[in-house]
Amino acid sequence: MKTATIIIRVLLGLLFVFASGTYFLDLVPEPELTGNMKIFNEGLMAAGYIMPTVKALELICGLAFLTGRFVPLATVVIFPISVNILGVHSFLAPEGLAIALFVMLSNLFLAYRNWFHYKGLLERK
Repeated sequence: MKTATIIIRVLLGLLFVFASGTYFLDLVPEPELTGNMKIFNEGLMAAGYIMPTVKALELICGLAFLTGRFVPLATVVIFPISVNILGVHSFLAPEGLAIALFVMLSNLFLAYRNWFHYKGLLERK
């Protein structure tokens, strides 16, 4: 189980570092979007701060996953982003659903594997 945790952690870290790196370094041209996905994306871009913030968090959490440091914290921080990735690909862009499912399931797996770190947060006092 420890080997599976390391493999999933590293794959998720590579995915987030690659996604944020391509955004910040403008390595890949943005694909042509249509329909509701185009409207959704234009709204994110119009806000101005959302995408840079999301991509910065993806980079920080991706590096945490790759180095194995602060993994429980990175798992919690990246969870809302994972939920949104799954939601976008479930409702607006189903062609990316496989990767979105991988991100969500990997995040849930890492949360399960680090559950003992969260127990103190959930204790009744």
